[in-house]
Amino acid sequence: MAANKDMFLWWGSGSPPCWKPMLVLAEKEMWESLPNKLISFDKKENKEADILAANPRGQVPTFKDGSLVVNESNAICMYLEEKYSNDSNRLLPVDVEERSQVYWRMFESGNIQSNITVPIVYSIWNTKPEDRNQAELDEKFTKAKEELGYWERTLTGRSYLVGDRFTMADVFFYPFLAFLVRLGATLREFPALKQYYDLISQRPTVQATWPPHWKEGSTAPILAAL
Repeated sequence: MAANKDMFLWWGSGSPPCWKPMLVLAEKEMWESLPNKLISFDKKENKEADILAANPRGQVPTFKDGSLVVNESNAICMYLEEKYSNDSNRLLPVDVEERSQVYWRMFESGNIQSNITVPIVYSIWNTKPEDRNQAELDEKFTKAKEELGYWERTLTGRSYLVGDRFTMADVFFYPFLAFLVRLGATLREFPALKQYYDLISQRPTVQATWPPHWKEGSTAPILAAL
């Protein structure tokens, strides 16, 4: 399915919220033909006029489908799924009970952000080394391991979060996990998570949407303890 020429996506490299709708578009074979713009966060291009006209918050992803504007990554994913799904690219099961399990994991995946990314990653990025409280940071890493342990138990014996195929649950969860690995998480204590990460990372749609700047080199392994 080719993308509508009136579609447009503004996105940022390495942003899990941006990656989610990109994955949905790729799964529906729309990504390669989609008009889009990669913006630079460093240059604050998300605050430029074209984005602000569509999204007054100046955030990405920002998506247009003709005259329709859809903002917020989860909303974009759901819109694309509801409008452009068919039997070969469906990411939400038809069965209501199975779909409920996908919804559960979709919305639960935000705990990675709230329990690991925000308290650890953003804290390290925004605090000078000499101002960091190591005891507090150690406690945050302990809680982060508890969060990863939960997902380890969830994925033990499974290839995907729900059922036997890639679903919207994986779309929502994988970018958060990949972001942790990018920042040095080895997942050495979490073999099921590592196996899951390796499997999904090789998916063609993931490779097609892989953050461009991640291909250019590594970054400081601030999450090596994970």
